[in-house]
Parts: sequence; C-alpha cells; structure tokens
Amino acid sequence: MSFSLVVLAAGEGKRMKSERSKVVFKVSGREMVNRVIDEATKAGVDKVCVVVGHKAEMVMEAVGNGVEFATQLEQKGTGHAVMQAKEFVKNSENVMILAGDTPLITAETLKNAMSFHLDNNYSCTVLTAVLDNPFGYGRIIRDDFSNVSKIVEQKDATESEKAVREINSGMYCFKSVELVEALDKLTNNNAQGEYYLTDTLAIMKNAGLKVGAFTVENAVEISGVNDRLQLGEAEKVMRRRINEKHALNGVTIIDIDNTYIEDDVVIGQDTVIYPGTTLEKGTVIGKNVVIGQNCRIVNSKVGDGCDVYYSTMVDSSVDEGTHVGPYAYLRPNSKVGKGCKVGDFVELKNAVLGDGTKASHLTYIGDATVGANVNFGCGTVIVNYDGKSKHRTVIGDNAFIGCNSNLVSPVTVNNDAYIAAGSTITHEVPEGTLAIARSRQEIKTDWKDKRSK
Repeated sequence: MSFSLVVLAAGEGKRMKSERSKVVFKVSGREMVNRVIDEATKAGVDKVCVVVGHKAEMVMEAVGNGVEFATQLEQKGTGHAVMQAKEFVKNSENVMILAGDTPLITAETLKNAMSFHLDNNYSCTVLTAVLDNPFGYGRIIRDDFSNVSKIVEQKDATESEKAVREINSGMYCFKSVELVEALDKLTNNNAQGEYYLTDTLAIMKNAGLKVGAFTVENAVEISGVNDRLQLGEAEKVMRRRINEKHALNGVTIIDIDNTYIEDDVVIGQDTVIYPGTTLEKGTVIGKNVVIGQNCRIVNSKVGDGCDVYYSTMVDSSVDEGTHVGPYAYLRPNSKVGKGCKVGDFVELKNAVLGDGTKASHLTYIGDATVGANVNFGCGTVIVNYDGKSKHRTVIGDNAFIGCNSNLVSPVTVNNDAYIAAGSTITHEVPEGTLAIARSRQEIKTDWKDKRSK
C-alpha cells in the first residue's frame, strides 16, 4: 500500500529570532525541511505535500519542484495545517505527517514505522519516544492491549500520568480516509482557539478505530529545532552521524567532533582528515589523501594520493599525486593536473595547470591555460584584468617563469620558453627562447656622498 507525506512547514519559529523561515535553516549543509523530505522519500513515500505559511515563498524556493504545496494563511494549530492539505490526503491510501523542523529523523525509522502501521492495520500510528525527562511533552497513555488510549498534555496530566516517560513525537501515520473523516469533525473549542491534530486520535478512538504507538529506538531522532541552541545540537548530532559513516568506511578522522563534512561528500579509503576541516556539498576526495588542518573544500575533486594543507578549494579539481598548500586558494573553475605543486600563498582562478607544473609560492595564476612541467618562480603574477575586461594567458609545456615576473594578458609563452626574473611580458615569447623585459642595471658611483650633500 502506498504512502504519501505531508510536511508541516508553516510556522513562524519566533524563537529563532530571524527574518528567515525556521525550516530553511541548514543542518550540515541541507535545509531542515529538505532533510525531512529526503528521509521520507528514501523510506518509500511516493508523493509529498508541504504546508507553507510564514515566509511561504522562501520555503517553496528552498524545497523546489517535485512536490505539492498547500497554504495555511493563518496558523491555527496542527490540525488546521493538515486541513489545508485535505485534497492531497484524499488522493492517498496512507499518509505520514512530519514536522519540517525535525532534521534528525532517519529513513530507517520511518520505514519501520510505516510497516508497523500497515502490519497492525491501525487507523493511526503515533511515533513515540521514551525520555529520561519527559517534562513539557504530551504523554502517551496506553490501554491494556498496548494501543494508545489517549495523549495527555503536561498541563492536563495527573501525577501518575506525569510519571509516564513515553512521549508524543508529533509524527504520525494515518489511513487517509479515516484521517479526512476525523478532520471534518475537529473543533477549536479550547483555550487557544486552535485545531489540534492530536484531537483526531480521540475522534478515532470514539469511533472504535485502533490507534497504535511505534516507539523510536533513538529518541534524538524526533528532536525538533525551535531555537539556535537546538539548531547547534542538531548540527552536532548530524555531524557525528556523517563522520561515523565515513570512519566505518575506512576514512581516518583524527578528531570526529571537530571535522565538518556534509552528507553528500564522497571520501575514498585510507584518506586522513585532520581537525578543523570543512568538506562541503559536491566534494569528492580520492583514496590515500591527506587533508590537513583547517581546510575548506567546496564542490571540488581531490584525486588519489594528494595532500592539501591549510587551504581553500571552491568548484575546482586537483588530479592524483598533487600537493596543495599551505595557504593556497583555488577559486572556481581551476583544474590542476597530476603531480603538480600549488604551494603556499598561491592563488588560482579559472586556470588549467598541466601535469607536473609547479607554483611553489606567492603566485597568482588567473584566467590562464598552462601546459605540463611548467615552473613558476616566486612572485609571478598573471595580469589578467585591464580594468574593464578579463583576458587569458597561454603558457606551453616546459616553460620556465622567473621570479617576480608579470605576464600581461592576453599573451602566449610557447613551449620550452624562458622568462628572466623580474620581467614584464607583453608580447608572445617564441618556443625555446629567453625573454628579458627589464631595465639594464646601472651603478651610480659616489651616490652616498651626493645624497648626503
């Protein structure tokens, strides 16, 4: 039997103290609402409806295409939110309802809950958790058959009910037909004047229907994020979850609590990651790589056997056996070949370096195509910008660029050419030649005496 998903994402999230919607805050690089959708999709839901309200356009933009949206113009409770998606629910056999601010829920847990719901033929299944300190949560009161008798809120609970440690997560599975019937009977006859989704359980019980409870093994999965402190705690849990996965797959992470890896990053076996490193979305790290301390690598590829120290890479790639850093900066669209060296305080931007090319220190290579086995002396600058437009420099194989040289783009340095140190090159350098573009040294005798007079 099929399952659809309704995600509640209309709330304001006042405690976040932000102009942004709460559910678009990211945990390990992914918006909370999208983490919920991703895990439910992995668990097997085939359709998704997101209920939006506060900052609706922001949420819709973050979620993107492939889902339906329902709008809750006024926030009048969880039941009222689900009412806005009633037409979507009607077209489903079973529906799961999740909150958009619970990023730690896993596909495995959701899949098990869905199976539990179907296997026991429940009209509603509440996902629950057992907490050491359940204060503030609605308590799950079970009947003699271990089904749910009722959910009692903290303020309404008796002393014996307060002693119950099993709590309502706010996550549910429903038979869609019976949920719609219960929604039609919901009222807002309460102090807050709101429609509560939990009241549908009592309606179902009164109709003689079965309500079950599926207990989540790891209670942290049902944690909601209501403020920045809880966001930090969720980040910490997700970070450790991701890092443990890589460690179990053969990656050495020196300090698992101080390494920041987003969850679509790929890392090969026998790679070592040092503390303070951040590996962001789209990054692929090969085998036997060393990523030193305090590196940031974004949407980039690092080939097998490379080492990267104290450096930043964005939308770039380095092929196998290449050394990067310390303090190198590879800006977008930089492609470095095999066995290269991009040393300390070297910056690349929109540049291609052929195999074996070395820029050991204090060099800027922007908008350039560089061949194989080229050597850049210290202080070399590709002068790619004329104040109005960017231009490209081309350097052939086996060229040697002396220290403190300026190559004023657009310019070509052909194969096996040499540039004398301190030269400013503005014209093509033919193959196999030496270009010298600097003033001849002069000696002024008696300079000190003349200066002192």
